[in-house]
Amino acid sequence: MKLVLPNPGLDDRIPSYDDLERMDKEEAGDRPKWDNKAQYILTCVGFCVGIGNVWRFPYLCQSHGGGAFLIPYLILLVLEGMPLLLLEFGIGQRLRKGSVGVWRSINPYLTGIGIASMLVSLLIGLYYNTLIAWIIWYLFNSFQSPLPWTQCPLNINGTGFVPECQQSSTVDYYFYRVTLNSTTSIADSGGINWPIVLCLLTAWTIVAICCIRGISTAGKAVYVTAILPYIVLGIFLIRGLTLKGAMSGLKFLFTPDVNELIKPTTWLDAGAQVFYAFGLGWGGLISFSSYNPVHNNCVQDAMILSVVTSLTSVYAAAVTYSIIGFRATEKYDTCISDNIMTFLNTFELPEDNITTSNYEEAFNSLNSSYPDIVLRLDIKTCDMQTLLSEGVEGTGLAFIVFTEAITQMPGSPAWSVLFFVMLFSLGLSTLFGNIEGVVVPLKDLNVFPKNWPHEVLTGLTCAHSLHHLFPVCPEFRALLGNSL
Repeated sequence: MKLVLPNPGLDDRIPSYDDLERMDKEEAGDRPKWDNKAQYILTCVGFCVGIGNVWRFPYLCQSHGGGAFLIPYLILLVLEGMPLLLLEFGIGQRLRKGSVGVWRSINPYLTGIGIASMLVSLLIGLYYNTLIAWIIWYLFNSFQSPLPWTQCPLNINGTGFVPECQQSSTVDYYFYRVTLNSTTSIADSGGINWPIVLCLLTAWTIVAICCIRGISTAGKAVYVTAILPYIVLGIFLIRGLTLKGAMSGLKFLFTPDVNELIKPTTWLDAGAQVFYAFGLGWGGLISFSSYNPVHNNCVQDAMILSVVTSLTSVYAAAVTYSIIGFRATEKYDTCISDNIMTFLNTFELPEDNITTSNYEEAFNSLNSSYPDIVLRLDIKTCDMQTLLSEGVEGTGLAFIVFTEAITQMPGSPAWSVLFFVMLFSLGLSTLFGNIEGVVVPLKDLNVFPKNWPHEVLTGLTCAHSLHHLFPVCPEFRALLGNSL
């Protein structure tokens, strides 16, 4: 017995290949098309390979058994990621519409799915461009030496450093107090943060310029925004591998812990990362594929994008933890040096009596001979594994951990510029898909007159988004930052 779901008029709403070829000829001058296949693939890669590949996947990999996390990630990539990716490519290419249009063509009652995708794409674009605004702020302040987050600012009287900064760290203080201008109470908004408002305006202006004519302009921009991050990651990987402690970070990242595979949270996070990496359900990929020729091989496209995205995630994780390994080694060496100095001053020992190589032996000897004195000393616990396991994700990794590591590298301003240019490119190429995921469905819904050009719709979308981001500048900005 064959189950047939009632869906009257489906054949009329789904065009045949003959109809599609005819529509191709009729819309030849009206509907934009990709200049070439490489441009389409690069745009999809830029959309999928976003900031999350740099600061979310490495953290998940480290938190869920290192190399063992790749097993559930790759399994779910094949079982859920690739089929859904192919589905979005297929329906977009066949129906030649955005998220609203394709679901309405399948069944009018499914129009809400397309609207939900459009809203998701809009909301993600809102917070994504907030991140880009912060990146622009850090990028602008990277063109100075020393970097402003390398030292604490002076107090009001100019007689010393700000106590709060000395009690935390320079990078923490710069991010929360200087960049976000966060206050001690949610009731105190702190006023409008005008530098970030200006960065937001700059960010949305750049997005509007790049997307003003849809894929005609965004398709040109991806040649830079999609390729540049790989070049910068390669530079950081080469530099990272030459730093002391880089191999410790890589070993810590990829040492597998198979016990993590029996935990449901490992599989849940792996599945969520697959959805997050591909941007499934956002509508951007549907819009991109709608500009393809009728007989384009979308199966091949889905496989290429899946392989590139997964390899990029591993690539970015290796780069990230080579730098984190260097940072942890620097902290470990500083911790040991401080303890050695404390012992030398307390017991009036010769300068070369205790060194890094014999520290453990000297500590055990002094602790057994003078336990009461050692107990009263401010001896720090120096553990390399603990320093490496201080894994953070999101804004904490980009604006705190990575910036702190960069300050310890020779030529830190140049490395800071490279890092934030890379993040800017990653965020910008992802936003191209978010904007398409909003503008094309708006056309499908006929919200605006059909004779309005694409430039007007893109400009209105960006202006509307900027207007709704002003609450981020006062009291809501810290909450938004914590939610990322």
